[in-house]
Amino acid sequence: MTCRTLPSGVVGTAGAAGLLLAALTRITGETGERLSLHLLRAAVLAFAMGLVFLLDDPARHTTATVPVPRPVRVALRVALVVPAAAAWWTAAVLLVPPELRPPVADITLEAGAASAVAVAGAAVAVRCTEVTRPGPRVAAGLLTSAVLVMLFWPGRWALFVPVEDDRWAAAHDRWAVVLGGAVLVGALGVVEPLRRWAWPVVRGR
Repeated sequence: MTCRTLPSGVVGTAGAAGLLLAALTRITGETGERLSLHLLRAAVLAFAMGLVFLLDDPARHTTATVPVPRPVRVALRVALVVPAAAAWWTAAVLLVPPELRPPVADITLEAGAASAVAVAGAAVAVRCTEVTRPGPRVAAGLLTSAVLVMLFWPGRWALFVPVEDDRWAAAHDRWAVVLGGAVLVGALGVVEPLRRWAWPVVRGR
């Protein structure tokens, strides 16, 4: 049942767009590694935009009454998409010519952090709202946040830096913090909301 409710079409379309962006690195000519890095990061963002729809479920209010708790339902959805995401990322990296490919471990950390942020945002939206399809709102927020970070994030805490930049290693330390924070927020987001206690009303005779 979970497989049938997964938004495979949206995630697949986002993945295809990401692979197309990664493939563009093969026609960058002499523009070099920096443009390839930008294209690969754009591919990561495109795929993350698809992952924000992972928890969309039109039958959400119906499945909320089943005995399976929400953390298990969310974990199952994530587990089902992880192999596809790993295969997608492998293909995206291999599409970049070896001579233009950024350090794989570091860029994989960026991809993992972006994916975790996307899923965490969806989890928080599901927990804090009653909408059955929070994906579009979360996608808009993710895209806006990415643009704002690239434009206005302080340079001393930079995340998006070129490979030859001296801040590359420090930036990826920060990406590791982003990944850990996103995992923590996502874990808290899938916890069932606490039920409000209602004091019994004693009616007078």
